[in-house]
Amino acid sequence: MKAIALTAVGPPENLVLVDLPVPRITADQVLVQVKAVSVNPAEAFGRRNQEALNFLYKLRGDEPHVVLGWDISGVVVEVGAAVTTLRPGDEVFGMVNYLQHAQGYAEYVAASPIDLALKPATISHAEAAGATLAALTAWQSLVTDGQLQAGEKIVILGASGGVGHYAVQIAKHLGAYVVAVGSPDNKDFLLQLGADEFIDYTSQRFEELVTDADLVHDAVWSDAEPRHIERSVRALKPGGRLMSLVTYFDDEFHALLKTKHLTGYKVSVQPNAADLARIAELLATGALKTHVSHTFPLAEMHRAHALIQTKNAVGKVIVTL
Repeated sequence: MKAIALTAVGPPENLVLVDLPVPRITADQVLVQVKAVSVNPAEAFGRRNQEALNFLYKLRGDEPHVVLGWDISGVVVEVGAAVTTLRPGDEVFGMVNYLQHAQGYAEYVAASPIDLALKPATISHAEAAGATLAALTAWQSLVTDGQLQAGEKIVILGASGGVGHYAVQIAKHLGAYVVAVGSPDNKDFLLQLGADEFIDYTSQRFEELVTDADLVHDAVWSDAEPRHIERSVRALKPGGRLMSLVTYFDDEFHALLKTKHLTGYKVSVQPNAADLARIAELLATGALKTHVSHTFPLAEMHRAHALIQTKNAVGKVIVTL
């Protein structure tokens, strides 16, 4: 089968097309013929980070190459003897082998059924692949951790990105008042997603326009201004909640949170079958939609990574097979 191997830490060009054996499944796995893969900033980070790559080298075991990719959509072609929930021909999507040797950048992947959900017939494989890690992150940060309630005000930073554009839709589905922060080019896009209010970060400071938010969701993948999230504190009312995708709260920052009795959460994502099933329901009804901004063939995975690295992609970047 064709797959994309990471030959060494470094630029996108280190992702190369190789031939690998089709994975052999265990009794409790299924073999999925991959139709689409979503590319995430976390994977681009792993490609550039030697420590992360060393970790992947340990996880790969006897595999000859490191193959990235957690987010897939495809068709089940083989089921293990102990699998009763899926059968050949089922169209599925999911975040597979998370924080393991993922191996999703390939024509076939072995996966656990608990990491998969049936793909709604109303959406494409590209749309389904996008709604995995990013949609799960948005759902778990807003629903599980953030406990967002109807009528609350939420400010979403990085609202046009992969996680952010799902967060806007999920927050509206929950009945919140949504303030989306983004670039002027994405204003119409974010309002069409359901945002009640838009703030242009290039000419306005959100913390000056909003000071009574119940929750701030920071989905900005950026190291240009590592303390920028402190601005979120000023946008929150006392007792509010702060969700950060990339900032690790140190003692100094925890002390800052205490000045307004705020609760801070480092946003992460965990495989969860029930959450994925809920996302599948929202996709099926149209309450949640994936915006696919760019698609690439498997052989051009390096171009997808280069685009992700610019941090300018709107919605999701997808590789199709």
